[in-house]
Amino acid sequence: MAAAAPAAEQDVSAPEVKLTGIGKRFPGVVANHDVEVTIRPASVHALIGENGAGKSTLMKILYGVQKPDDGEILIDGEQRVFKSPSDAIAVGIGMVFQHFMLADNFTALENVVLGAEKMHGIGDHAEQEFRSISDRYGFGLDPDVLVERLGVADRQRLEILKVLYRGARVIILDEPTAVLVPQEVDALFENLRDLRGHGHSVLFISHKLDEVLAIADDITVMRRGTTVGEATPDKVTKRQLAELMVGSELPSPEATERTVTDVVQLTLDGVTLTDEFGRNLLTDITFEIHQGEVLGIAGVEGNGQAELVETVMGMREASAGTIHLGDRDVTEWDTRRLREAGIAYIPEDRHRHGLLLDSPLWENRILGHQTQAPSASGPWIDRGGAREDTLRIVREYDVRTPGIDTLARALSGGNQQKLIVGREMSGEPVLLIAAHPTRGVDVGAQAAIWEHIKRARRDGLAVLLISADLDELIGLSDRIEVILRGRLVGEFDPARVTPQDLGSAMTGGGE
Repeated sequence: MAAAAPAAEQDVSAPEVKLTGIGKRFPGVVANHDVEVTIRPASVHALIGENGAGKSTLMKILYGVQKPDDGEILIDGEQRVFKSPSDAIAVGIGMVFQHFMLADNFTALENVVLGAEKMHGIGDHAEQEFRSISDRYGFGLDPDVLVERLGVADRQRLEILKVLYRGARVIILDEPTAVLVPQEVDALFENLRDLRGHGHSVLFISHKLDEVLAIADDITVMRRGTTVGEATPDKVTKRQLAELMVGSELPSPEATERTVTDVVQLTLDGVTLTDEFGRNLLTDITFEIHQGEVLGIAGVEGNGQAELVETVMGMREASAGTIHLGDRDVTEWDTRRLREAGIAYIPEDRHRHGLLLDSPLWENRILGHQTQAPSASGPWIDRGGAREDTLRIVREYDVRTPGIDTLARALSGGNQQKLIVGREMSGEPVLLIAAHPTRGVDVGAQAAIWEHIKRARRDGLAVLLISADLDELIGLSDRIEVILRGRLVGEFDPARVTPQDLGSAMTGGGE
């Protein structure tokens, strides 16, 4: 009798996954109710919906992170109860989270083997399995490369390889294109089609409707905790999907009227930032932003965007060059002084730098504004003023919450972001630094945030916009600069540039 081929060399047969009547309640919140989803074998199934629609809770239930209060999970018709992710993995369900879980100082192979040493050992057999999976699905990954040397797209492929190594036949992908340029998205979709062709199923969570229509076989729409519709790409439009998701038309970031004035609000001249080893993180950064102007910064993550923001915000001290806010030299000012001078800041990571997750909303209103009215009165925190202004932000920015004493952690990502935007737009700022302002939010929250930025621009606000969403950059910006390896390498006119042009410049394709 011939020996069975290794798992990676056989076409798999993904099971039918059926979630029926799923319900999940938390104190004061019904996260899911009456959810119905069926994932067909060997298909790409898209799950779309607003932030707060219940997608994350549903994914955690399917992956065994949380247990449903109601309903059933059926795998090939057999009811299953998942007490942990290990139970889900055991029946072939794997998940790739939006924020990668990789150790930079380990090799690709070590990251894959970590926690799965009993499957194929840690030596030659493990490496053989790694190479077999990589070759079979066209990932092109080297098992010996350090993860810190991998770009975003390769890291994502490594995460997918990691769940395949553990035997996943159904793969959950959470916002997989959020950090990819268009060329990388095309390559990912080829990988997904290859996975489908080999019998795998993919649950694709996204808010980018054009991508959903390009890759999905089936689409399920969630709103307010339940499923409200199903569709196939050949019978539905982006507009119809948006209306199912949020009850309104698909938003556009496009800002048509020109509002740029002659008054320069922010000037960087020859700004260079050097690390402790003498390496340049930023080199000779020079630009101006006028009142009423949005300057967009495009770049693959890790090319100096974060360092640029931190330098302008006074969190890092420039090694050379000068920074002017209006006609004042602020090169050596600290963050508090810059904040008091009128710089508003929407951080890249709202959980790490934008919110105190275990504090109520009214206390989060104070962050970064603790020396200014209405959050402060003289040297003291003005509790009443902060609470009253938080009510205003909740009302004007449509922050969906039971109340201002609710912990920030209890809000969906989109509502957390709207709270931050409302806070930062308060107090008549003169400059807004917006780092990925709509990352991970749905089309409803995205439309609201875009409108607030456009309105502030019309009122004369200068905006430094950093975003991985190229359509957002093109739609909102008056000018776009591309950053590559800490240098500005090209300026583009949003009226004429395409996402493909920007993607090429961002990856050095124009060099």
